[in-house]
Amino acid sequence: MSQREGFGTGFIAGAVFGGVVGGVLGSVLASRSLKKTEKAMLESESNATLNESHMETARRSLEDKIAQLNSAIDDVRQQLDPVNGRNEPN
Repeated sequence: MSQREGFGTGFIAGAVFGGVVGGVLGSVLASRSLKKTEKAMLESESNATLNESHMETARRSLEDKIAQLNSAIDDVRQQLDPVNGRNEPN
C-alpha cells in the first residue's frame, strides 16, 4: 500500500520535473534554431547583393559587346555599300 500512497506525489513531481526539463530544452533548441535562421537570412541577403553585383557586371559586359558588334556591322556596311552600288554620303 505504501507504493500506492507515493504514486500521486511521484507523478506530480515527475510531471513538474519533466515540464521544467522540457521547457529548458525547448528554449535552448528554439534559440539555436533562431540563430541558424538569422544566419541563413544574412547569408541570403549577402548572396542577393553579390548576385545583383554580378548581374550589373554582366549587363555592362553585354552592353560593351553589343556596342562592338554594332560597330563591326557598321564597318561591314560601309565596306559593302560601294559593292552594292550605294554611294550614300555619310
